[in-house]
Amino acid sequence: MRFAKSNDVLGTTNRGNPAESSLCTLCRADCMGQCETWKSSLVGRKILYPRDFGTVTAGANNTTHVGVSYNSLRIQGYAYGASGLGKGLSTDADDCIFPNVDLTTEFGHKVKTKSRLPMMTGALGSTFIAAKYWDSFAIGGALVGIPIVVGENVVGVDKESEIKKGRISKAPELDRRIDTYFRYQDKFGGIIVQLNVEDTRNGVAEYVAEKYGDKCIVELKWGQGAKDIGGEIQVSSLEYALFLKNRGYIVDPDPSSPEVKKAFEKGAIRAFARHSRLGGTNLSTVDLVREDFMKTVDYLRSLGFKRISLKTGSYGMEELAMAIKFASEANLDLLTIDGSGGGTGMSPWNMMQSWGVPSINLHAKAYEYGALLAAQGGRVVDMSFAGGFALEDSIFKGIALGAPFVKLICMGRALMIPGFLGSNIEGVLRPERKDAVNGNWDKLPASVAAMGATAEEIFASYFDVEKRVGKNEMKNIPYGAIAMYTMADKLACGLQQLMAGARKFRVDRITRNDIFAGNRETARETGITHMTDAKDESAKKILMA
Repeated sequence: MRFAKSNDVLGTTNRGNPAESSLCTLCRADCMGQCETWKSSLVGRKILYPRDFGTVTAGANNTTHVGVSYNSLRIQGYAYGASGLGKGLSTDADDCIFPNVDLTTEFGHKVKTKSRLPMMTGALGSTFIAAKYWDSFAIGGALVGIPIVVGENVVGVDKESEIKKGRISKAPELDRRIDTYFRYQDKFGGIIVQLNVEDTRNGVAEYVAEKYGDKCIVELKWGQGAKDIGGEIQVSSLEYALFLKNRGYIVDPDPSSPEVKKAFEKGAIRAFARHSRLGGTNLSTVDLVREDFMKTVDYLRSLGFKRISLKTGSYGMEELAMAIKFASEANLDLLTIDGSGGGTGMSPWNMMQSWGVPSINLHAKAYEYGALLAAQGGRVVDMSFAGGFALEDSIFKGIALGAPFVKLICMGRALMIPGFLGSNIEGVLRPERKDAVNGNWDKLPASVAAMGATAEEIFASYFDVEKRVGKNEMKNIPYGAIAMYTMADKLACGLQQLMAGARKFRVDRITRNDIFAGNRETARETGITHMTDAKDESAKKILMA
């Protein structure tokens, strides 16, 4: 098994049980470390290598692959050739070095959105954890140069937002989220605002269009890989629960019930769950879904949106085919396909464990369906794969599995961890900021204190961020954003190294031939050639020549 609880080579330890992504199944904002992603947020690209260099040797433990998973895919390396070198670079060995790998990518139909790295955040919506750490996520994402998604229900749960005549007229939390990102964005990245049933009813699309024009990307949501019901949060205030019910949400138990009120007052009920509604319940056929989808897209374009995306979950093959077909026909700019099973917010545990199609199976079929559509001469929508990505090798594998359609890898929890960690460190080093940044620590744990006593000493990319924003502006940059930049630098460096080994110096040159399957079952399920069959015929020709 690749991800044991502790990794002696890297000097990392998971607090909880590791998932396929390498992250703990339960990630805590107050965690004192130190999984690989947590530590990457501090030391950056140093974590790519075994610790204690010069006194150790190390060997891989992921050489026997069991089951169908992304960990059962391996990356193909080559001993000759080079592809995708940038302008002014030659095939000379002095030019074919991993720092010269171009990681930029872009997606979109008519209007292209550029990303400095081939990754984006998952949807960060109405969960309190997204609100509390938004500055870290947004500023970090803007500085890195990747798209960030404002998830569902942000407006609806905001007590300060106002609805007049059935439409949002004031949305301070949504404005805060968008404006924070734009403050530090350069020509890379973008803001994606997601819409669910309640957002649509409340006029969020109209509000965003009127206030921000075409600066934002708007995203329709069919589902996510964590659950097949609407978004959820938990609140502990009866007053807030009643507010949410009056806003049109499903609140369980019903806070307006006299029996529930009485039970809450006596402590028998201590929290309420807020749920969103299922979409498409009034549609009974594929044709009706298509008709409704196209009308919605046309309406959004009439509002002025030039970029529209779709997020879908791991429902099954029919819904996957509809998402790819309809998004392509409507000339959408991006389709994010989220496989089971995990999420960034509040999802029923056993639902996450049991519902839907695991990421690798869903993503393999997405390629297959995209290829079928392309073979008919149709345009295939640009795609982003989501569901359990955290490390640079998984980013490479996801892009390769879905090539040429996949432009980005969507990452949820992995990009949130640096926000938590940086905020905890900032709360200790700048105690006057502890409440503002939602720090959870009173002192630095030994694992962090060993690196230093200042932000400059602790974060490997501190001075890279300073170079981007200037010395004076650093006082306004949350440590969580610095941590995200640091981790992104590690992912970028690791991805550059993997791509250089595959002799691919641009993201769009990665193909399905750059990976092979570690077992026959994975080969059968994904259509990726088994490792000993890859180039076997060519090998035999060399021997027989």
